[in-house]
Amino acid sequence: MEKTLAIVGAGRVGRALGRRLRELDWKIGAVVSRSEAAARRAVRFIGAGKPHGGLTRQVFGSHVTLIATPDEAIAGVARELARMVGEELPGKVVLHTSGALDSQVLAPVKERGGAAGSLHPLQTFSGVGVPDLEGKMFAVEGDVVAVRAAGQIARALGGSPVYISRDKKILYHAAAALASGHVLVLVEAATQLLISLGMKRRATARALLPLTRQVLDNFERVGPRAAWTGPLPRGDYKIVEAHLCALRDWPEEIAQAYDVLNRLAARVLAQDPAGTTAELERISAAIKPKAKVRGGYG
Repeated sequence: MEKTLAIVGAGRVGRALGRRLRELDWKIGAVVSRSEAAARRAVRFIGAGKPHGGLTRQVFGSHVTLIATPDEAIAGVARELARMVGEELPGKVVLHTSGALDSQVLAPVKERGGAAGSLHPLQTFSGVGVPDLEGKMFAVEGDVVAVRAAGQIARALGGSPVYISRDKKILYHAAAALASGHVLVLVEAATQLLISLGMKRRATARALLPLTRQVLDNFERVGPRAAWTGPLPRGDYKIVEAHLCALRDWPEEIAQAYDVLNRLAARVLAQDPAGTTAELERISAAIKPKAKVRGGYG
């Protein structure tokens, strides 16, 4: 495959992938952002490319166009590319980096002869530097030619391409959200509980993060059931009930999340899901919610 790349949407993901591919001897062509200034900053970060403050036919000068815009902009970019194109698209590959959307959003490009697909690195991007992509999963799907190109890019970056069928793409993204953003939500809620006891935020991080990391390390090393910790796997339902009573003084979402997560744990981890769920139902029936809780966190 010809190693030439245009980037549309030079934010965190586009800049990081562009920079790493440039380091791997890919030729970077047009780099498109919302403004000329943003495109110039992206080119400086990538170390190559020609900045453009809007879509341009020059993207067709590269074999692969990577659309790394926010999800809601991808369809519009695809329509605009299809409108602009002359005879340039046949034989070219257009990929987007959305984890939730499939390649169907690029239908206008496909109708004009391009190969359409998606390439989603299962990784977070901070915008500072380039994250380590070695061994990371890249979800790929789309036309045969586009999937082949996406797989070659993923492997070049040190990742492992995994084909996800188009109709299951959103389920893949839901799994990723649970394992990343939702984990962060839980850690932040725990942080705010500890801050309420008089601890400083930095101290809570030093206390909680090693605990969370150890559980995840155990999950990787010995599996989910052996790594499962806390009162629920021990069958200590009095402590579970005490937790829920203590959380009544907090915004109801925290107690609700604790209760729902216990029920989810019963389904996915408990040796006796029905028995564990029955005990949790008994606890919920025994606890009457307070009439009023505080209206904010921390």
